[in-house]
Amino acid sequence: MNRFMQEALREAKIAFRLGEVPIGAVIEKDGQIIAKGHNLTETLKDPTAHAEMMAIRQAAEALGGWRLIGCNLYVTVEPCSMCAGAMIWARINRLYIGAMDPKAGACGSVFQIAQSSKLNHRIEIETGIMEEECASLMREFFSQLRYRKKKNKSEE
Repeated sequence: MNRFMQEALREAKIAFRLGEVPIGAVIEKDGQIIAKGHNLTETLKDPTAHAEMMAIRQAAEALGGWRLIGCNLYVTVEPCSMCAGAMIWARINRLYIGAMDPKAGACGSVFQIAQSSKLNHRIEIETGIMEEECASLMREFFSQLRYRKKKNKSEE
């Protein structure tokens, strides 16, 4: 389990280096990584280019279909409502989350889409996988972002 989250964390670090919110995702099936993704919303100018969406698209292509039955998704930060909805439609089996997102999380924090009895599929969820490493990367990113904004304001 940790090896898949470690790979998701590597993806998040790629996003960090690109100036993207550092979230990474990995999709595993039968013990093998079949897809990876990291946030690319700024790079692609695409609001749907979240780490989970990138990984889901890649996994669907790898498997030749949109139903990702038997697949597990590892993500460094709790998915938003868009990503949680996509995971439901893709039939993701289990979701492993690093850090929870108390502002926009849709898998237990703000909303509980992934296990809603109102939907046709529910995803098993496990949280707190490498939580400190995942949360620390987010804190560092937003700390640097605030510093750069403050510095740019003082230079005006």
